[in-house]
Amino acid sequence: MSIFGCNSNNEESAKIETPAQEEKIISEKKEFQNGDIIFHTSLSNQSLAIQIATNSKYSHMGIIYREGEEFYVYEAVQPVKLTPIKEWINRGEKKHYVVRRLKTSEDILTPDGISKMKKIGKKYLGKSYDSKFEWSDDKIYCSELVWKIYKKAFDLEIGKLQKIKDFDLSDSVVQAKLKERYGNKIPMEELVITPDGMFNAKELKTVIER
Repeated sequence: MSIFGCNSNNEESAKIETPAQEEKIISEKKEFQNGDIIFHTSLSNQSLAIQIATNSKYSHMGIIYREGEEFYVYEAVQPVKLTPIKEWINRGEKKHYVVRRLKTSEDILTPDGISKMKKIGKKYLGKSYDSKFEWSDDKIYCSELVWKIYKKAFDLEIGKLQKIKDFDLSDSVVQAKLKERYGNKIPMEELVITPDGMFNAKELKTVIER
């Protein structure tokens, strides 16, 4: 996993819900919409480094899609895949999550718009997780996946692109992860989009917080 965002694996095991918790998730599904962006804090042992470097509460994200009667999260883990939304929620810290929606969703996230998003996103399906945080399509990380789908589908840039040098790299936890990923050659000029950068984008509004 890159220190700036996302999970690189699925090591967090799903927990079994009580009947009340199950009912809550079923109720929440009625509020989800195709194309919503969902955020949570990973239980990964690298999540702390992400939060410190980006000054963010949230370290992982994906796009909500409806397939038939069920909702999924299209996410960049290892590999890029569709994950049932209940499973995705269970992997987050205390099962807390926030759903943000495009303010212009009624005009843009039409059936044709969603179809275009899915078609563009399909080319990333199965791709490996990008642990080096490179701005290419060879491998991909969570916020990069969401950012590029919206950019290529609608020419929308949700959140400001930054460079690795823009982040707080001074903490020992962050430095250890940088060393692990890059050795002594940190690509300071590499373009990056973080979960925090997208979470705070002016184009989005919060519609659900649990």
